[in-house]
Amino acid sequence: MKIFEETKFNIPELKGISAKSVEEHLKLYSGYVKNANTILQKIDEYAKDSEANAYALGELQRRFGFEFDGMRNHEIYFSHFEGAPTALSASGSLYKKIEEEFGSFDGWLARFKSIALTRGVGWAVLYVDPKTDRLLNAWIDEQHLGHLTGLSPVLMLDVWEHSFVLDYLPSGKKNYVEDFFVNLNWQTAEANFANAKR
Repeated sequence: MKIFEETKFNIPELKGISAKSVEEHLKLYSGYVKNANTILQKIDEYAKDSEANAYALGELQRRFGFEFDGMRNHEIYFSHFEGAPTALSASGSLYKKIEEEFGSFDGWLARFKSIALTRGVGWAVLYVDPKTDRLLNAWIDEQHLGHLTGLSPVLMLDVWEHSFVLDYLPSGKKNYVEDFFVNLNWQTAEANFANAKR
């Protein structure tokens, strides 16, 4: 059976987000990779007698979406910190598309940050819809509930408490969201946008 491999990230020192927090967060990512592989292995085993194992197979299939999306979401999230913080170029295609879709970059940014402050655990996501050439913001509950089918993530912000509570305490979510954008290498989002449009 083919297995998913962990991505190794080269994350520099970040403002507000400690190396210890990143280290512990990466351990959670590692768990998603491991669990996704384990579930697929178990599905293969149980599928040999799918009638006798129908309940277990159903539960494993439900769980797989959580683990797989947890793996992929974190790969996009951690990639945003690689390299060094880089501003989004006002002459680039992503900036222009944000202005076209939302009226202004600052207007989009305020809206996106408000989504990130949604109560509960989940993700704030900026997607591109290749079918309609639109940008859409969304909130994902947990790792997998609310993903928009057929759309490609451009920017993903993890707002589970595990992503910020070590450094910001539960009440510091807003500061964490601000620091995410201070630390963001926008070139990664630009690359995601370009790749989704191919």
